[in-house]
Amino acid sequence: MTEPLLSVRDLRVEFPTRRGTLTALDGVSFDIMPGEVLGMVGESGAGKSLTGAAIIGLLEPPGRIAGGEIRLRGERIDTLAPDAMRKVRGKRIGMVFQDPLTSLNPLYTVAQQITETIRTHADVSEAEARQRAIALLDRVGIPAAARRIDDYPHHFSGGMRQRVVIALALCAEPELVIADEPTTALDVSVQAQIIDLIKEICAERGAAVMLITHDMGVIAETADRVAVLYAGRLAEIGPVKDVILNAEHPYTRGLMGSIPTLTQESDRLVQIPGAMPRLTAIPRGCAFNPRCGQAFERCRQDRPDPVNRPGNRQVACWLHAPEVTHG
Repeated sequence: MTEPLLSVRDLRVEFPTRRGTLTALDGVSFDIMPGEVLGMVGESGAGKSLTGAAIIGLLEPPGRIAGGEIRLRGERIDTLAPDAMRKVRGKRIGMVFQDPLTSLNPLYTVAQQITETIRTHADVSEAEARQRAIALLDRVGIPAAARRIDDYPHHFSGGMRQRVVIALALCAEPELVIADEPTTALDVSVQAQIIDLIKEICAERGAAVMLITHDMGVIAETADRVAVLYAGRLAEIGPVKDVILNAEHPYTRGLMGSIPTLTQESDRLVQIPGAMPRLTAIPRGCAFNPRCGQAFERCRQDRPDPVNRPGNRQVACWLHAPEVTHG
């Protein structure tokens, strides 16, 4: 059995405030295998981006990892000193952010930014780093890469900037790429190209991908497995085809029902009533129970832990507990 490339166990992220400590991630566990694309979905505020930030050690203060562990190829990385973590970030884990302008420094040319990253992680000359950078820009679809490499970020369109960011994330040949909403601000046609590009290049290099998005359509097209987050907890995880065709958690079913299909005969999409709870008001028991049409008394009292289901799936729902009695 192949060892997981990334293993996250019981991850807990807290934000201390004057009114008390808020728990933003609560007991999240999952693995990503080498070469696998894991999609992570959920509404805004579910904890998707926070999970990615915790993995790469970029939690915004006062956020902190308060429990659990994160391992990369068996080595624990959540307890590394900041200097050691900086060597992991970029070299072994690449990051593609939602807004390319947060990743690119407007004061430096694309050449300066990519070559500096390459030389930070590899012992190569300036000339060789430049050639690698041009080849990478060419690979991600920047036209006339040898000429455009000396342009500044503002000289590129949004879609082209995102391609530059992908080149930047991949230039040190990382084992894992975390792509956080990499297509949100882009046109639909460009979105498809960017997702295909991330998947293609990572497959060529044998890298795994953690794709964070709220778009189930993107997940259906791209991911091997999907993890569904709700209010900082894992609701369901499993092979993407199985989860889409036969979602077991009521929240996942709601997400699937909100995807329009070409064959849909009804005029309306399924709507999940209510909204994601604020961190200050997460309900007792299952966090989804106030919005769930199938909730019963135990859902309102006890929090369900993920249970193993057939077909390499896990679901955190009392409807699927082995000893469940509805009442």
